[in-house]
Amino acid sequence: MNIVLWVVQIILGLAFLMFGSMKAFQYEKAKASLPWVKDSSKGLVTFIGIAEILGGLGLILPYATGIAPMLTPIAALGLGIVMILAGGLHVKRKENQAIGMNVILLALAVFVAIGRF
Repeated sequence: MNIVLWVVQIILGLAFLMFGSMKAFQYEKAKASLPWVKDSSKGLVTFIGIAEILGGLGLILPYATGIAPMLTPIAALGLGIVMILAGGLHVKRKENQAIGMNVILLALAVFVAIGRF
């Protein structure tokens, strides 16, 4: 089970690092590829990106280093909350194709949170 959790943590962490980096540091690219960004302020998009980067790091580093490993499931819970809010935004905007990815990322985050608590 530990190996499966590590695989999911690494995949999920890298995904959030990638998505978050685009939102935090490549606003124009995010604006071109994510429809909701056009209707959101740059500050909000950057904040979400930084939160995703920190969450992605939190999925991997605390447990890998043994320094405050309790932060790993907390990071997973935080990212789960981000996915719930993102799903709500996509439902409101009727962006049904994006909801599936939110559900998958939410399920993986919950799996890590439960597995590491």
